[in-house]
Amino acid sequence: MKRLLFLLALCFLAACGKPVHQSYMEESGKVKVLSTTAMIDDLVAAIGGEEIDHLSLIVGDLDPHSYELVKGDDEKLARADLIFYNGLGLEHGASLSKHLASHPEAIPLGDILYQKDPTSFILIEGQLDPHFWMDVSLFAQTIDPIVSALSEKAPQYASLFKERGATLKKEMAKRDENLLKKMQTIPDEKRYLVTSHDAFYYFAKRYLASPDEKEWKKRFMAPEGLAPDGQMSILDIQAVSEFLCAHQINTVFPESNINQDALKKIVSICQEKGLHVKIASAPLYGDTMGKKESYLEMMEHNGETLSDYLP
Repeated sequence: MKRLLFLLALCFLAACGKPVHQSYMEESGKVKVLSTTAMIDDLVAAIGGEEIDHLSLIVGDLDPHSYELVKGDDEKLARADLIFYNGLGLEHGASLSKHLASHPEAIPLGDILYQKDPTSFILIEGQLDPHFWMDVSLFAQTIDPIVSALSEKAPQYASLFKERGATLKKEMAKRDENLLKKMQTIPDEKRYLVTSHDAFYYFAKRYLASPDEKEWKKRFMAPEGLAPDGQMSILDIQAVSEFLCAHQINTVFPESNINQDALKKIVSICQEKGLHVKIASAPLYGDTMGKKESYLEMMEHNGETLSDYLP
């Protein structure tokens, strides 16, 4: 019910008799829209409503960075009239990236926004950070290209898509402001974040940093890089341990789709140095929505969890 209230009281196919996956795979005469991530699919569903068939390719806690196509994915891709994907190097699994590059109707939402305004995006050691959905105000900018693409495919519903997009923008702006206020009520000296991998720089810049703070990158650190399938060294773990000790941070946050081995090592090192550090019992959601029903519910969960543990 919460999802339906947020998503403009739309009647999703899952609630109307057939599972979303089944409806997408059947002939219906509707535009078939495939999104690589559940976060993108959530916005597509809100805008497209019953007038489209939509599906998320990568579901649950599967890693979008290294996702490779599995049995059945070829048919999902072949059925798609439109594919929305994150871009910015997120979907770099060889088989998936090859299909996205060759599909004539695959739209890289992050790349579109980056081309319009590169200054809104973050570089980490020279690499473009793909996790821009962690800033609700920035992710909301994908609404216009989604509305435009859907309207081109189904022009008879263009005014409806535009109306839903405008309503969704207002809702996301409201949630963004609420999240910002919640995070800014945490004392400045406590607004430091350590998670499993580098998925929270956009979050730190938007919600944890003080207004006009130039050194906002120092608000966040993680032992693993932008993609959790990358290499991690003992030096990375040591650097995070020193960061925790320097800022007297007592809690580190696991992510829903990443094992906690690195965080456990960090906790052990800190305890040897006399700093009591614990791993939060509630995970944060970075690369995936897990079992959360909506993108905004996921972001609200992150805010509530940090608000509970950081002060």
